[in-house]
Amino acid sequence: MCKRADPCDCQRMRKGIKDMEDYIVRATAAGAQIRAFAAYTKNLTEEARKAHNTSPVITAALGRLMTGAVMMGIMQKGDDDLLTLQIKSGGPVGGITVTADSKGRVKGYAVNPDVMLPPNSKHKLDVGGAVAPGFLTVIKDIGLKDPYVGEVMLQSGEIGDDLTYYFAASEQVPSTVGLGVLMNKDNTVRQAGGFIIQLMPFAPEETIEKLEENLKKVSAVTDLLEEGKTPEDILKVILEGFDIEFTDKLPAKFYCNCSKERFSKGLVSLGKKELSDIIAEGKDIEVNCRFCGKHYNYSVEELSGLYRKL
Repeated sequence: MCKRADPCDCQRMRKGIKDMEDYIVRATAAGAQIRAFAAYTKNLTEEARKAHNTSPVITAALGRLMTGAVMMGIMQKGDDDLLTLQIKSGGPVGGITVTADSKGRVKGYAVNPDVMLPPNSKHKLDVGGAVAPGFLTVIKDIGLKDPYVGEVMLQSGEIGDDLTYYFAASEQVPSTVGLGVLMNKDNTVRQAGGFIIQLMPFAPEETIEKLEENLKKVSAVTDLLEEGKTPEDILKVILEGFDIEFTDKLPAKFYCNCSKERFSKGLVSLGKKELSDIIAEGKDIEVNCRFCGKHYNYSVEELSGLYRKL
């Protein structure tokens, strides 16, 4: 029996914890002085965990970076635009690479997926200890001759802080990025999500001060999700006192576009000599996708067919 004052709130909380589909919302506030994004990403984070068999701390790191990337991905305008976030890590994770498009699709992997660390001083997963020190590189391929590349030093390795610093240092956009992943005791993903809040250049001081006060009151993303709050609710909490206009909502998912055909082209690109050497060994080979973990097998006959195409 639900003992809350409003049984609907209790039902929504249960739904928020268990049944919500992954999605992203986009909004503006304060007469377009603020633009905001929020996402629920539990399912795509769990898909990545299963694909790579990641440890809890690496699941949290990869999930946070994918959540940030999937929101940044929809900031792109072109259907074929592609965003890559790459962490070059001096920590035990070694590195993390995530790619997102403008349609809410994201994929990623960690160099060392099975890192185990004790909890940090706050008794939480030590993402910073797994990731930092290092560098964050943002690559935007928007169809020009050369992609845009920005790089900053990691500030904490906690991912949200690092993306906040990237926006300020490389894009000169004052931003706040909040990201979170909460794990179950069986190491599956319990909650995952995040938000990005950005101030436009013409925002007056009173808007900035009000937003800063609101952000001080905001608890961790996973706490809000545990309360049953949706991405829309999270933005309403952060932007309390501002007029909010939700302008877009789209699904988010873990998606990899790998295929045997794509890997065949990669094998052909090795050139005649290297492909000939592989065939000369007389053994079938297996090619693995780093982003999703799928395996593609090639017989000697198939490899010979690729060689003949050269």
